[in-house]
Amino acid sequence: MIRITHQREKCIGCNYCVEIAYDRWRMSKKDGKCTLIEGKNKKGFFTAVVGDDEYITNMNAAKACPVKIIKVEKVK
Repeated sequence: MIRITHQREKCIGCNYCVEIAYDRWRMSKKDGKCTLIEGKNKKGFFTAVVGDDEYITNMNAAKACPVKIIKVEKVK
């Protein structure tokens, strides 16, 4: 399992994460920021725990993020 954390408030809406990991990210039409699909909000940090099969694409999305607000880590 992996945990994806996104600090949505600092998102600039560049759309890289959506292009790289479309199954996990969407662009919001309301405010132009990216949204972590199935992310649970806790004090401005959206978190989703997903299967290992999404690790590579979401790591690539995190690396591409120009404001470095996506964190991907393996959980036990």
